[in-house]
Amino acid sequence: MKTLLNLIWLLFGGLWLALGYFVAGIICCLLVVTIPWGLASFRIASYALWPFGRTVVDRPGGTGVFTLLGNVVWLLVAGIWIAIGHVVTAFAMAITIVGIPLAIANLKLIPVSLMPLGKQIIPSNSPFVTAYRTS
Repeated sequence: MKTLLNLIWLLFGGLWLALGYFVAGIICCLLVVTIPWGLASFRIASYALWPFGRTVVDRPGGTGVFTLLGNVVWLLVAGIWIAIGHVVTAFAMAITIVGIPLAIANLKLIPVSLMPLGKQIIPSNSPFVTAYRTS
């Protein structure tokens, strides 16, 4: 079932979301100072391309002050706008009954698009999901 949902997702928004995150990652990596955001953007791109069957968790070991500061900068510069885009897209997908699972997947992308640093994407069926998952 998740493969079918991923294929539908890919056709109706996932490819464009992933390409957007990928382009943002390239731009961030070209501006050497923003490489951490570029790497996080590539992680989000892979998740946006094929979200069903995977989940986002905090990295084990906690996050440091630089991760927190980096997330605040990202939130102010790009995170809010990306999150608004996800909400609008989720609303458009949820209008149809078939699009409701896609809208939910779009809403799952909001937390990682707001605070991408210090996150990890793992398979949902991983035995460590409950150990890594935070509230």
